[in-house]
Amino acid sequence: MSKAIQLQYTKANILRGALIYSSGDLIAAILLGEFSMYRLLGMIALGATLYAFEIPNYFAWIEVKTKEITGIRKTLVKTGLAILYFNPLWIARHLLFIKLFSGNFNQIDLNLLEIAWLSFLVNIPISFVANYLIQNKVSLDWRFLASAIFSALMAIYYALSEVIFN
Repeated sequence: MSKAIQLQYTKANILRGALIYSSGDLIAAILLGEFSMYRLLGMIALGATLYAFEIPNYFAWIEVKTKEITGIRKTLVKTGLAILYFNPLWIARHLLFIKLFSGNFNQIDLNLLEIAWLSFLVNIPISFVANYLIQNKVSLDWRFLASAIFSALMAIYYALSEVIFN
C-alpha cells in the first residue's frame, strides 16, 4: 500500500482560506483599532495561498501517518500532531505576517516568539479539544474548513495575545 500523499490545493480551499482567515483577523484588527486595508489584503492572500496549501496537505499527511494506528492511540496521535503543527513558531509566523501586512516593521523582533509561546501554552486546553474534534470527528474533506473556522477564532486570540502577553 502506498503512503504517498497527493497534494491538495483546491479552489474551494483557496476561497475558504481567503475568506475565513481574513475574517478572523479583520475582527481582531477592528477590536484593536488596527484596521488596515493592506493587512486585510495580505491576510486574504495568505489564507488563499500558504494556509490553503499547507494546512490541508498537513492534515492529509496526518491521515497517512496514522493509518496503521488504532483506538485511543490513533485519536491522541492525530490530535497531538495537529497541536504540534500550530506550535509557537507557527503563531510567531502568523504574528510576523500581521506586522508585515500592517507595515509595522519596527515591531518585528524576538518578542513575537515570547508572545507566541505564552499564547500557545495558555491555549493548549482549548486547542486540544478543538483539534481532537477536527482530526477525529470531521472528515478529511471538511477538515480544512473546520480548522480555518477555529483558526479564525484563534486569529482573534493571537492578535489580542500581543496585548494580553506583551
